[in-house]
Amino acid sequence: MSPRLRTVPRKAPRQDRSKATVDAILEATARVLVQEGYDRASTNRIALKAGVSVGSLYQYFPSKEALVAALVDRHKEQMSCVLVEQLKGVATKEPEQVVRDVIRAVVNAHGIEPKLHAVLTEQVPRVGRLQKLVEFNRRVATMVRGYLETISGRLQPKNIDAATFILVSSVEAVTRAMVTDDTGIPPKVLEDELTVLVCRYLFTPLEGAGSADA
Repeated sequence: MSPRLRTVPRKAPRQDRSKATVDAILEATARVLVQEGYDRASTNRIALKAGVSVGSLYQYFPSKEALVAALVDRHKEQMSCVLVEQLKGVATKEPEQVVRDVIRAVVNAHGIEPKLHAVLTEQVPRVGRLQKLVEFNRRVATMVRGYLETISGRLQPKNIDAATFILVSSVEAVTRAMVTDDTGIPPKVLEDELTVLVCRYLFTPLEGAGSADA
């Protein structure tokens, strides 16, 4: 059976009782993933943790992959909501403040259920619907690139595609390490340091730049 088929739910819940059952199953899936890891997670363990029969679970989800795919969808939506909400009105602010707002939004988005986020990004295979969490970074990259184009006259980097890749990859790597490696670094400290890093990259002239012809 193809990955695409294995990750498609059998049906969507319609009544309050069935919605509550699906919510309980997804919460149990999250707990099992965090406690046992992706490879050891199974529909039997998840059903037991949710307090439902395996048969009830299979009414909605044909496999572990379908369960995890639904959890990835939910997690991605939660992150996207945080991102959109915290970036309202940034277009009217100074670029340095926009940098800080974007970094804060990304830090907060990655801080949603950090242990689950680590499992979903590091253990779950990126096939079919399971790769949807990657779309969050693509959405951020699209937003960043669009904004950089509007302030291109102020930028030190001349290649916007390269600048976008460097910025998104760097902030993503540092932020993910913060929430998954338990560094103990307060989010506000990380926000401050990343803001300095990014602003210096974007807006500070390189020493000696433009002197080659002197």
